[in-house]
Amino acid sequence: MFNKRLVVLENPKSPVAEAYRIARTNIQFAAVDKDLRTILITSSGPAEGKSTTAANLGIAFAQSGKSVIIVDADLRKPTQHKVWENDNSIGLTNILLGDTGIPKALQTSPMKNLHIITTGPIPPNPAELLGSQRMTNLLTSFQEYADIIIIDTPPVIAVTDAALVAPQVDGVVLVVASGQAKIEAAQRSKQMLLNGKAKILGTILNMVEEDSQDYYYYYYYGEGSGGKKKGKKGSSKAACL
Repeated sequence: MFNKRLVVLENPKSPVAEAYRIARTNIQFAAVDKDLRTILITSSGPAEGKSTTAANLGIAFAQSGKSVIIVDADLRKPTQHKVWENDNSIGLTNILLGDTGIPKALQTSPMKNLHIITTGPIPPNPAELLGSQRMTNLLTSFQEYADIIIIDTPPVIAVTDAALVAPQVDGVVLVVASGQAKIEAAQRSKQMLLNGKAKILGTILNMVEEDSQDYYYYYYYGEGSGGKKKGKKGSSKAACL
C-alpha cells in the first residue's frame, strides 16, 4: 500500500523526494568539519511535519549508502510507529529502563540499512528520562549499530524534552511550517536551542503554498548563530510535507 508520508521511498523521482535529498546533502555540508552521526529533528510547535521530515531524511541518508536508525524520542505524542506502521510495544523507554537492549528494540523497514526504534510505552516522566545520563550514554551506544542516528523529539516550546537532548547530539534541524508557525515562535525556538549549547545545522521550512495545488519545500543551511543561508526548493502536488 502506498504510504504518502514516505515520499522519498515511495516516489523517489518526485521533486519533493529530490528536495529531501538536497536537504540531506546540505546537512552534510553544514557539518563538513565534523563527523556527523547524531541528528535531532524538532519543531517550534505541533503538527509542523517534524516526524515526516525525520522519516524522509532517514530514507535519504539510507539511499546514499549510510546505515540509519530513526529513534522516536517524542515520549508524549509518538508518531514514527504510525509513519512506518510498526508495533510500539517495545522501544526507547524499554531500553532506558533497562528492560531490553538495543538489538531487540530495532525494527525493520522496507530498506535493509534503515531501522526504527519506536518510543515504547509512554512514561509518566518523559523529561526525566530524556535528560538522564542513561540517555546520554545511549546516544553513544546507538552509533555502534548505524552510521546516522536521527532523533525525532517533541516541539521545543511546548516542553523541555528537545532542549534536554539537543546539546548531546552532533546537530539539530528545526522544522517550521509556513503559514502555521509564528515567526516569534521560530525565533524563540532557535534561541532556546542556542542557549542550551545546541549546534543548529539549519531550518527546514515546509508546507509553503505556492498556489492551491503546488507546495514547495525549502532547506536553509548555515550556522545556528545566523550565518549565511542558501535556499533550495522542490515542488510537489501532494501536501505531504
